[in-house]
Amino acid sequence: MITVSDKAKEKVERLRSDAGLTDAFRLRASVAGGGCSGLSYKLDFDDEVKPMDQEFEDKGVRVVVDMKSFLYLAGTELDFSDGLNGKGFFFNNPNASRTCGCGESFSV
Repeated sequence: MITVSDKAKEKVERLRSDAGLTDAFRLRASVAGGGCSGLSYKLDFDDEVKPMDQEFEDKGVRVVVDMKSFLYLAGTELDFSDGLNGKGFFFNNPNASRTCGCGESFSV
């Protein structure tokens, strides 16, 4: 499962509203090769669920993940920070053995 913090939920809802997207658009989380640690996180809105996608709902936020990415993201919490030490979404990923300084990439 992938969970969503209260701050991340608020930001996702605000972004969806600002973009004029309906509730049919889910948050798609994925992993791609790249970044300074080897794998990087990606977030986007998507209104399509593919046959092999995993779908989770936490605090009213529906998150969709492709099967390959789910292997890396299982048990992860999506959070959001707007503090002085950085602003944006970040992943609390228990599967990551190493992360880069900016938190945008990881390795297992």
